[in-house]
Amino acid sequence: MEHPDSILIVDFGSQVTQLIARRVREAGVYSEIAPFQSAADAFARMQPRGIILSGGPASVLDENSPRIPDAIMNSGLPMLGICYGQQALTQQLGGRVEKGMGGEFGEAFVSVDATCALFDGLWGEGERHQVWMSHGDHVAVIAPGFHPVASSPGAPFAIIADEARQIYAMQFHPEVVHTPDGSKLIANFVRHVCGLPGDWSMAGFRAAKIAEIRAQVGTGKVICGLSGGVDSSVAALLIHEAIGDQLTCVFVDGGILRAGEAEQVVGLFRGHYNIPLVHVQAQDLFMDGLAGVTDPEAKRKFIGKTFIDVFEAEANKIGGAEFLAQGTLYPDVIESVSFTGGPSVTIKSHHNVGGLPERMNMQLVEPLRELFKDEVRVLGRELGLPDVFVGRHPFPGPGLAIRIPGEVTRERCDILRKADAIYLEEIRSAGLYDAIWQAFAVLLPVRTVGVMGDARTYDYVLALRAVTSTDGMTAQAFSFPGDFLPRVTTRIINEVRGINRVTYDYTSKPPGTIEWE
Repeated sequence: MEHPDSILIVDFGSQVTQLIARRVREAGVYSEIAPFQSAADAFARMQPRGIILSGGPASVLDENSPRIPDAIMNSGLPMLGICYGQQALTQQLGGRVEKGMGGEFGEAFVSVDATCALFDGLWGEGERHQVWMSHGDHVAVIAPGFHPVASSPGAPFAIIADEARQIYAMQFHPEVVHTPDGSKLIANFVRHVCGLPGDWSMAGFRAAKIAEIRAQVGTGKVICGLSGGVDSSVAALLIHEAIGDQLTCVFVDGGILRAGEAEQVVGLFRGHYNIPLVHVQAQDLFMDGLAGVTDPEAKRKFIGKTFIDVFEAEANKIGGAEFLAQGTLYPDVIESVSFTGGPSVTIKSHHNVGGLPERMNMQLVEPLRELFKDEVRVLGRELGLPDVFVGRHPFPGPGLAIRIPGEVTRERCDILRKADAIYLEEIRSAGLYDAIWQAFAVLLPVRTVGVMGDARTYDYVLALRAVTSTDGMTAQAFSFPGDFLPRVTTRIINEVRGINRVTYDYTSKPPGTIEWE
């Protein structure tokens, strides 16, 4: 399908490539990401109006380093190169890149040495602006036709421009929030340089995805793994809008859900939306299989495999299902899948990312795979999903199992479920729920001595976690008002048998992840 008013983003393996797509969308322009290996095919299919080249871990000086496809280089379209993208452009157009003496990482300041279209209404000559650098190699000699328009102490060619060919390149990363004006620089490229109208919206994404789902599925049957979280709920509604009763949702209760979640999900999807829904009671299957398992990856893999096994059994009962739909988001993908030829390391596996057993002979339908969490919420509202679901904090596919370090048992799940419900209830009562990206409790595999009344106790420690974030890629601990944590601690200890101590986790991401496992 062609997208004439679009931007193609060529991915060279950067961990933050999706942020480029996000900034382009924020400017009201449709974008797609294609790995450099398949970028020529994506270019031919999309017929875009402009190209953005991402950063990446490779060095253009290495043998067999990623290259910009010839079809793109010869297209005559406007191009914007970022970090590795700048270096690849420079080398392929006749300039020279050199190994760095130590690189430049983190906050830096660029001086504006000349005007260019990227700076329209934004930066003036002689000004100095904050950016975020992350590079080892650097451009030593710019290619013919280019001239420098901004510099930094570690990058004399921080931004270069060939305005005749509408090719721009920068050594820093404009897509990250640490470059305060970065989104405006990208907006200037897609709107002013590429001449795109900026009229793409989530309504446009919805329409395009519905058409894409219909084209992929045809008259086939789809099973959707419904967890009750925002992602799978939005995916289910979108797919149902596309193909109606060709979709059957499978909701698996493995005993690792939050309090009252099963009733909410069944009531909304089977009752309100009248979507075919199979509610599978699989608590025994999951709890028996998790007995004695303490390694976080082993838990995730068991839960993922068991979910797939349950889906396979339900698919066989339904008969003829050719597709499995999932609410996979981009942060799941980049934390799970290593980019071919790049350094995107596997941080932790996600049960809703990856392949299915070959014997199932089912294809994946993942309509949200290119979206961040906040974009999924916008789409959910676009689809009419109630706020109680749209605004719900993220909940991991493996559920409470990865909020119980150590062995997962029914008793521990019950203790955690009660404590977590109190924590979230207090957050809502304080009017703080929507100010927090994600809040949850973690039951630690630690027992401590306590005194309750005149009796000695030896019970579990509970950790509380709450973070603020834009997209889940980075996060900061939420600072509660002074009396909140003492109040919620008192309630949990008084009301939940088995807990006698409560702590609060102040760790940011990075270095930690949001979830504990």
